[in-house]
Amino acid sequence: MGLLPLIASGAVVRRRENLLIGPVDLRLDGTGITIVIGPNGSGKTSLLSMLHGVLRLSGGDIIWACPLAEARRKQGFVFQSPILLRRSVRENLTYPLSLLKTPRNEARAKAVDWAARVGLGDALMHPARVLSGGERQKLALARALIRDPEVLFLDEPCSSLDGRATREIEEILTGAAHSGTRIIMSTHDMGQARRLGDEVVFMLGGKLLEFCPATAFFDAPETEQSRAFLRGDIVE
Repeated sequence: MGLLPLIASGAVVRRRENLLIGPVDLRLDGTGITIVIGPNGSGKTSLLSMLHGVLRLSGGDIIWACPLAEARRKQGFVFQSPILLRRSVRENLTYPLSLLKTPRNEARAKAVDWAARVGLGDALMHPARVLSGGERQKLALARALIRDPEVLFLDEPCSSLDGRATREIEEILTGAAHSGTRIIMSTHDMGQARRLGDEVVFMLGGKLLEFCPATAFFDAPETEQSRAFLRGDIVE
C-alpha cells in the first residue's frame, strides 16, 4: 500500500494558547514537487513539520493512505540545518539502513553508490563535521534518499548555499522526483520555486492561502496577498 494521498483535514497546531498553524485543509497526491512559499514566519516550516508528524496536532487530522507506523517508515525529512552523526560520511549513509536491518555489505555498497551520486565519492571516510555547508546538505539528502522514501519533506535545503551548490542540490531533487519520490519542500527563493515546482502552496499567517499548479500561481495568482508577495512587497 502506498503513502498517498496525504490529507490534512482541519489540521491545527497550537503552542500554549497561541495558534501556530491552521486550520489547514490540503490533499497531496500524484507525483512531482510541491513548493511551499510565503514570508518569513508564515508557517512554512510548521506546515512541513505538521504533515510529517514532528508537530503534534491540537485539532483536526493528518491522514495517510496506509497505517501511521508504515507511513513513518516510508517518509523522510531534511532540515534546513542538517543534523549529522559525528561519524564518517559512510557511517552517516549506512546508519538509516542499519535501522532497517539491511545486511552490512549491502548497506556499504549503497553508501558507496549514493556518495558517488551526490559528489561525495572521494569523501566516504571523511568525518561529516569537516564537510562544507553544501557537502553537508548533499550528505543529508543522500542519507534521506538512500532509504528510497515515497515522500520526502525538505525545509529550505538551499537557504545558505551558493549558486553551484544550489544547482547540485536541485539536480539531486529533480532526479529523485523523476525516480518516484514525492517531494514537498519550502523555499524562499522564487527562482528555485519556478524551476522546481509542479504545484505551489502559499502560506501566510499560519494559513494556507493558495494551493494550485505552479504555472497558474506564478502567471495569475488568485489573491492580492500572493500578488504582493510575488512583486516583492512586504506582506503581513
